Amino acid sequence: MQVITSLLHLQPNCCNPNKNKLLRHRLICWCYKAMPSSSNSQPGAFTTLRETVTFKQEIKKSKFIAIAGHIPDQQFANSFLSQVKDPKATHNCWAYKGRRPIPISDDGEPSGTAGKPIQAAIEASGLDRVMVVVIRLFGGILLGSGGLVRAYGRTAAECLKNAPTRFVKSKVPMGVEVPFELLGLVYHQLQSFEVEDINQDYETGTDGTTMVTFKVDFDQAESLKDALKNHCSRELEFY
Repeated sequence: MQVITSLLHLQPNCCNPNKNKLLRHRLICWCYKAMPSSSNSQPGAFTTLRETVTFKQEIKKSKFIAIAGHIPDQQFANSFLSQVKDPKATHNCWAYKGRRPIPISDDGEPSGTAGKPIQAAIEASGLDRVMVVVIRLFGGILLGSGGLVRAYGRTAAECLKNAPTRFVKSKVPMGVEVPFELLGLVYHQLQSFEVEDINQDYETGTDGTTMVTFKVDFDQAESLKDALKNHCSRELEFY
């Protein structure tokens, strides 16, 4: 990233503006070719929660409250935990399943009796990008290790059991160098594939062309390339 930033701030060559344009074009092309398909993971599809859900139950006078939500990354996980945990509770235990592993928490319960059963419940649900926090308000009766495992695991499982879900497809970045006269055809195809974050840079393309960048569903990238090639009379270069 530091190298890219340095190159983008090179002093312009006033005597040869075309050379500057070509340099910028090559740099942008290199960036797109070097860019990973997703910032944090391989492209794919997954099912996650559509909204935050809650489940409560009482076990031997202890109250167990599970709160689960869709969490795209670790930053959101930290924020979600801060929002839902109860500072007055005896324990706030949690687990998360996402693109990168985040340590589970027993929050003072015996090791392996809270975070692991919550994590197992998430795995069994088939959901991804999900965090479950189980709050325990101690009722005065000890549950033992086996009782804790069952209590935390079942509370998390019941919370996720009938929760509303949604199917999500990750998107990959793409770029294409387009001759001016083909922009209309290209934009028509982009709209038909419902791409997002379309940007157009006249300063990047070579003479008579412009660089168009966008994001498309990971499983539609090759089909979009084929559609553009079939509908355009000239060969396009993709990044």
